[in-house]
Amino acid sequence: MAKPSLLSLLSLIAVISAATAAASTSNFIKTSCSTTTYPSLCLKSLSDYASTIQQDPHQLVQTALSFSLNKTVETRAFVSKLRSVSGLKPRELAALRDCIEEMADSVDRLGRSLKELKLCKPKSEDFTWHMSNVETWVSSALTDESTCSDGFAGKALNGRIKAPIRARMVNVAHVTSNALSLINKYASGNY
Repeated sequence: MAKPSLLSLLSLIAVISAATAAASTSNFIKTSCSTTTYPSLCLKSLSDYASTIQQDPHQLVQTALSFSLNKTVETRAFVSKLRSVSGLKPRELAALRDCIEEMADSVDRLGRSLKELKLCKPKSEDFTWHMSNVETWVSSALTDESTCSDGFAGKALNGRIKAPIRARMVNVAHVTSNALSLINKYASGNY
């Protein structure tokens, strides 16, 4: 039987090390997501970014916030396209206009939060102040998203656009809620 070469042995060690690191990162994301309101959605949303997140709490929060912003931008675009649907009732059009405005505010607040988060350096003296701004803006964005969805409540707004808007708004609100949960945990120093 041939002896394993040094190169083969080193390759095996590298594979084992990579697998161990990937498992640690996966466990970090899973553990972090377990404290959110929607843990399975959190895990699904962030798992694709494991190589970027590694085991860095700041990167985890930044990735969750970026994901929320991207989903909110996509949802705003979807809602904006619905203005061209023909045959909408006046109340639907009014709710749609309000929703578009709320979504624009949400995108703005999440964008500000992301910029502010990039200024946060753990253990710096202004960390708490920056994180407080992030928490406030993300919370406000979540309120905007809920307000949009609430605008389509009631039977008078039953129509072709209600269900797709509410489904997307629920998803984006859940993603934003998860990001806020991770942000709150990070701000409190629980990583």
